[in-house]
Amino acid sequence: MAAPTHGAVVVGVGGSEEDLQVVREAAGVAAAHGRPLHLLHAFNWAAALEAPYVSGPRAAAEELLERAGQVAGEVEPAVPVSVEIVEGSSVDALIRASDSAFLVALGDGGMANCGDCVPADAPAVQLAARAGCPVLVGRPEPPPPGPVLVGVDGSPSADTALGFAFDHAARRGLRLLAVRVVEPGRPDGGADLLEQAVARCARDHPGVPTECHTIVGDPDTVMVEQSRSAQVSLVGARGDEPWRGMLGEVSQSLLYHSPAPVIVVRGIDPQSEGRA
Repeated sequence: MAAPTHGAVVVGVGGSEEDLQVVREAAGVAAAHGRPLHLLHAFNWAAALEAPYVSGPRAAAEELLERAGQVAGEVEPAVPVSVEIVEGSSVDALIRASDSAFLVALGDGGMANCGDCVPADAPAVQLAARAGCPVLVGRPEPPPPGPVLVGVDGSPSADTALGFAFDHAARRGLRLLAVRVVEPGRPDGGADLLEQAVARCARDHPGVPTECHTIVGDPDTVMVEQSRSAQVSLVGARGDEPWRGMLGEVSQSLLYHSPAPVIVVRGIDPQSEGRA
Protein backbone atom coordinates (compact mmCIF):
# COMPACT_ATOMS: atom_id res chain seq x y z
CA MET A 1 0.00 0.00 0.00
CA ALA A 2 1.27 3.46 -0.87
CA ALA A 3 2.05 5.54 2.18
CA PRO A 4 0.98 9.21 2.24
CA THR A 5 3.62 11.75 1.24
CA HIS A 6 1.83 14.96 2.23
CA GLY A 7 4.43 17.31 3.68
CA ALA A 8 7.12 14.63 3.83
CA VAL A 9 10.71 14.57 2.66
CA VAL A 10 10.57 11.87 -0.02
CA VAL A 11 13.73 10.01 -1.04
CA GLY A 12 14.23 7.82 -4.10
CA VAL A 13 16.20 4.80 -2.88
CA GLY A 14 18.11 2.55 -5.28
CA GLY A 15 20.68 -0.09 -4.51
CA SER A 16 23.89 1.94 -4.18
CA GLU A 17 25.83 3.23 -1.20
CA GLU A 18 25.33 6.71 -2.67
CA ASP A 19 21.60 6.33 -2.09
CA LEU A 20 22.21 5.66 1.58
CA GLN A 21 24.19 8.91 1.83
CA VAL A 22 21.22 10.71 0.25
CA VAL A 23 19.00 9.11 2.88
CA ARG A 24 21.28 10.54 5.58
CA GLU A 25 21.12 14.01 4.04
CA ALA A 26 17.37 13.86 3.60
CA ALA A 27 16.86 12.63 7.16
CA GLY A 28 18.73 15.69 8.40
CA VAL A 29 16.48 17.95 6.33
CA ALA A 30 13.38 16.19 7.65
CA ALA A 31 14.54 16.55 11.25
CA ALA A 32 15.41 20.23 10.84
CA HIS A 33 12.06 21.09 9.29
CA GLY A 34 9.93 18.83 11.48
CA ARG A 35 8.86 16.59 8.59
CA PRO A 36 8.44 12.82 8.26
CA LEU A 37 10.73 10.88 5.93
CA HIS A 38 9.25 8.74 3.15
CA LEU A 39 11.50 6.20 1.43
CA LEU A 40 10.45 5.24 -2.09
CA HIS A 41 11.81 2.45 -4.28
CA ALA A 42 10.80 1.95 -7.91
CA PHE A 43 10.35 -1.76 -8.65
CA ASN A 44 10.91 -3.17 -12.16
CA TRP A 45 8.27 -5.85 -12.61
CA ALA A 46 9.53 -6.77 -16.10
CA ALA A 47 12.93 -7.69 -14.65
CA ALA A 48 11.27 -9.48 -11.75
CA LEU A 49 9.24 -11.70 -14.11
CA GLU A 50 12.45 -12.77 -15.82
CA ALA A 51 13.97 -13.89 -12.51
CA PRO A 52 13.66 -17.54 -11.40
CA TYR A 53 11.36 -16.44 -8.59
CA VAL A 54 9.34 -13.23 -8.66
CA SER A 55 9.51 -13.07 -4.89
CA GLY A 56 13.31 -12.76 -5.00
CA PRO A 57 13.58 -9.23 -6.47
CA ARG A 58 10.63 -8.09 -4.37
CA ALA A 59 12.28 -9.37 -1.21
CA ALA A 60 15.51 -7.61 -2.21
CA ALA A 61 13.60 -4.36 -2.61
CA GLU A 62 12.05 -4.77 0.83
CA GLU A 63 15.47 -5.47 2.35
CA LEU A 64 16.85 -2.38 0.63
CA LEU A 65 14.18 -0.16 2.15
CA GLU A 66 14.66 -1.78 5.55
CA ARG A 67 18.38 -0.97 5.40
CA ALA A 68 17.63 2.60 4.30
CA GLY A 69 15.21 2.97 7.20
CA GLN A 70 17.89 1.77 9.60
CA VAL A 71 20.35 4.31 8.22
CA ALA A 72 17.80 7.11 8.67
CA GLY A 73 17.15 5.97 12.23
CA GLU A 74 20.85 6.00 13.03
CA VAL A 75 21.26 9.66 12.09
CA GLU A 76 17.83 11.02 13.09
CA PRO A 77 16.06 8.56 15.43
CA ALA A 78 13.16 10.94 16.16
CA VAL A 79 12.08 11.29 12.51
CA PRO A 80 9.06 9.13 11.53
CA VAL A 81 9.90 6.91 8.55
CA SER A 82 7.54 5.29 6.05
CA VAL A 83 8.38 3.17 3.00
CA GLU A 84 6.79 2.49 -0.36
CA ILE A 85 7.53 0.26 -3.34
CA VAL A 86 6.12 1.47 -6.65
CA GLU A 87 6.21 0.09 -10.17
CA GLY A 88 7.93 1.99 -12.96
CA SER A 89 10.33 4.92 -13.13
CA SER A 90 11.73 6.40 -9.93
CA VAL A 91 11.75 9.87 -11.52
CA ASP A 92 8.08 9.63 -12.47
CA ALA A 93 7.20 8.38 -8.99
CA LEU A 94 9.13 11.22 -7.32
CA ILE A 95 7.51 13.81 -9.61
CA ARG A 96 4.08 12.49 -8.61
CA ALA A 97 5.09 12.58 -4.96
CA SER A 98 6.38 16.15 -5.34
CA ASP A 99 2.83 17.46 -5.69
CA SER A 100 2.31 16.88 -1.97
CA ALA A 101 5.86 16.57 -0.60
CA PHE A 102 7.89 19.19 1.25
CA LEU A 103 11.03 18.14 -0.66
CA VAL A 104 12.09 15.23 -2.85
CA ALA A 105 15.61 13.80 -2.94
CA LEU A 106 17.66 11.65 -5.28
CA GLY A 107 21.31 10.75 -5.80
CA ASP A 108 23.23 12.38 -8.63
CA GLY A 109 24.08 9.10 -10.35
CA GLY A 110 27.76 10.02 -10.39
CA MET A 111 27.34 13.05 -12.62
CA ALA A 112 29.39 15.39 -10.38
CA ASN A 113 32.47 13.42 -11.46
CA CYS A 114 31.43 13.03 -15.07
CA GLY A 115 32.95 16.18 -16.62
CA ASP A 116 30.99 17.36 -19.65
CA CYS A 117 29.27 14.05 -20.36
CA VAL A 118 26.09 14.62 -18.31
CA PRO A 119 23.03 13.85 -20.44
CA ALA A 120 20.03 16.18 -20.25
CA ASP A 121 17.82 13.20 -19.40
CA ALA A 122 19.86 12.18 -16.32
CA PRO A 123 17.35 11.29 -13.58
CA ALA A 124 18.51 14.00 -11.16
CA VAL A 125 18.32 16.66 -13.89
CA GLN A 126 14.85 15.55 -14.95
CA LEU A 127 13.62 15.61 -11.37
CA ALA A 128 15.12 19.04 -10.67
CA ALA A 129 13.52 20.42 -13.84
CA ARG A 130 10.04 18.95 -13.39
CA ALA A 131 9.26 18.52 -9.69
CA GLY A 132 6.56 20.55 -7.98
CA CYS A 133 8.61 21.17 -4.81
CA PRO A 134 12.27 21.71 -3.84
CA VAL A 135 14.66 18.99 -5.01
CA LEU A 136 17.71 17.77 -3.10
CA VAL A 137 20.37 16.14 -5.29
CA GLY A 138 22.79 14.25 -3.09
CA ARG A 139 26.44 13.29 -3.55
CA PRO A 140 28.29 10.06 -2.75
CA GLU A 141 30.47 11.61 -0.04
CA PRO A 142 29.43 13.54 3.09
CA PRO A 143 29.84 17.31 2.64
CA PRO A 144 32.25 19.41 4.71
CA PRO A 145 30.90 21.26 7.77
CA GLY A 146 30.58 24.49 5.81
CA PRO A 147 27.89 27.13 5.30
CA VAL A 148 24.61 27.11 3.40
CA LEU A 149 25.54 28.63 0.03
CA VAL A 150 22.91 30.48 -2.00
CA GLY A 151 23.18 32.36 -5.27
CA VAL A 152 21.42 35.73 -5.54
CA ASP A 153 20.85 37.62 -8.80
CA GLY A 154 17.76 39.70 -8.12
CA SER A 155 15.32 37.39 -9.91
CA PRO A 156 12.11 36.25 -8.17
CA SER A 157 13.37 32.67 -8.31
CA ALA A 158 16.63 33.60 -6.56
CA ASP A 159 14.76 35.64 -3.93
CA THR A 160 12.63 32.60 -3.13
CA ALA A 161 15.76 30.45 -2.88
CA LEU A 162 17.29 33.03 -0.51
CA GLY A 163 14.26 32.86 1.77
CA PHE A 164 14.41 29.06 1.80
CA ALA A 165 18.16 29.18 2.46
CA PHE A 166 17.71 31.47 5.46
CA ASP A 167 15.05 29.20 6.91
CA HIS A 168 17.19 26.11 6.31
CA ALA A 169 20.28 27.70 7.86
CA ALA A 170 18.29 28.83 10.91
CA ARG A 171 16.82 25.38 11.48
CA ARG A 172 20.15 23.59 11.12
CA GLY A 173 22.19 26.12 13.09
CA LEU A 174 24.42 26.96 10.11
CA ARG A 175 25.85 30.17 8.75
CA LEU A 176 24.69 31.51 5.41
CA LEU A 177 26.92 32.51 2.51
CA ALA A 178 25.05 34.61 -0.08
CA VAL A 179 26.91 35.16 -3.36
CA ARG A 180 26.13 37.43 -6.29
CA VAL A 181 28.22 37.07 -9.43
CA VAL A 182 28.76 39.96 -11.87
CA GLU A 183 30.09 39.01 -15.29
CA PRO A 184 33.20 40.93 -16.46
CA GLY A 185 32.45 43.81 -18.78
CA ARG A 186 28.80 44.02 -17.86
CA PRO A 187 27.51 47.06 -15.98
CA ASP A 188 26.65 46.41 -12.36
CA GLY A 189 23.45 48.36 -12.04
CA GLY A 190 22.57 46.86 -8.68
CA ALA A 191 25.59 47.34 -6.46
CA ASP A 192 23.46 47.08 -3.31
CA LEU A 193 21.17 44.34 -4.63
CA LEU A 194 22.70 41.53 -2.61
CA GLU A 195 22.84 43.40 0.69
CA GLN A 196 19.25 44.62 0.30
CA ALA A 197 17.91 41.16 -0.49
CA VAL A 198 19.78 39.62 2.44
CA ALA A 199 18.61 42.37 4.80
CA ARG A 200 14.97 41.70 3.90
CA CYS A 201 15.27 37.99 4.70
CA ALA A 202 17.45 38.55 7.77
CA ARG A 203 14.62 40.41 9.49
CA ASP A 204 12.80 37.08 9.86
CA HIS A 205 15.96 35.18 10.85
CA PRO A 206 18.08 37.58 12.93
CA GLY A 207 20.11 34.79 14.52
CA VAL A 208 21.63 33.45 11.30
CA PRO A 209 25.31 34.44 10.82
CA THR A 210 25.52 35.77 7.27
CA GLU A 211 28.25 36.66 4.79
CA CYS A 212 27.60 38.53 1.53
CA HIS A 213 30.03 38.48 -1.38
CA THR A 214 29.69 40.09 -4.81
CA ILE A 215 32.25 38.48 -7.10
CA VAL A 216 33.27 39.39 -10.64
CA GLY A 217 33.56 36.34 -12.86
CA ASP A 218 31.70 33.66 -14.77
CA PRO A 219 28.58 32.76 -12.72
CA ASP A 220 28.82 29.02 -13.37
CA THR A 221 32.49 28.81 -12.44
CA VAL A 222 32.23 31.04 -9.38
CA MET A 223 29.25 29.21 -7.89
CA VAL A 224 30.82 25.79 -8.39
CA GLU A 225 34.06 26.96 -6.79
CA GLN A 226 32.19 28.48 -3.84
CA SER A 227 30.28 25.23 -3.38
CA ARG A 228 33.47 23.27 -2.68
CA SER A 229 33.47 24.44 0.94
CA ALA A 230 29.67 24.46 1.40
CA GLN A 231 27.59 22.00 3.36
CA VAL A 232 24.77 22.46 0.87
CA SER A 233 24.23 24.73 -2.14
CA LEU A 234 20.84 26.30 -2.89
CA VAL A 235 19.76 27.83 -6.16
CA GLY A 236 16.52 28.91 -7.77
CA ALA A 237 15.22 26.87 -10.68
CA ARG A 238 14.94 29.95 -12.93
CA GLY A 239 11.94 28.57 -14.83
CA ASP A 240 9.89 30.71 -17.21
CA GLU A 241 6.75 30.03 -15.15
CA PRO A 242 6.55 31.00 -11.47
CA TRP A 243 6.87 27.49 -10.03
CA ARG A 244 7.54 25.06 -12.88
CA GLY A 245 9.77 24.91 -15.93
CA MET A 246 13.24 24.03 -17.09
CA LEU A 247 16.46 24.83 -15.29
CA GLY A 248 18.64 27.89 -15.66
CA GLU A 249 22.30 27.68 -16.63
CA VAL A 250 23.72 28.17 -13.12
CA SER A 251 21.28 25.63 -11.68
CA GLN A 252 22.49 23.07 -14.20
CA SER A 253 26.16 23.84 -13.54
CA LEU A 254 25.73 23.29 -9.81
CA LEU A 255 23.80 20.07 -10.40
CA TYR A 256 26.50 18.78 -12.76
CA HIS A 257 29.65 19.90 -10.97
CA SER A 258 29.12 20.97 -7.35
CA PRO A 259 30.73 18.51 -4.94
CA ALA A 260 28.20 19.58 -2.30
CA PRO A 261 24.57 18.48 -2.22
CA VAL A 262 22.37 20.87 -4.17
CA ILE A 263 18.83 21.98 -3.40
CA VAL A 264 16.99 23.40 -6.41
CA VAL A 265 14.29 25.57 -4.88
CA ARG A 266 11.08 25.38 -6.88
CA GLY A 267 7.33 24.96 -6.36
CA ILE A 268 7.20 27.44 -3.47
CA ASP A 269 4.69 30.26 -3.18
CA PRO A 270 6.86 33.40 -2.79
CA GLN A 271 4.50 34.54 -0.04
CA SER A 272 5.50 31.55 2.12
CA GLU A 273 9.15 31.02 1.25
CA GLY A 274 10.22 29.15 4.38
CA ARG A 275 7.42 26.56 4.11
CA ALA A 276 7.70 25.88 7.82
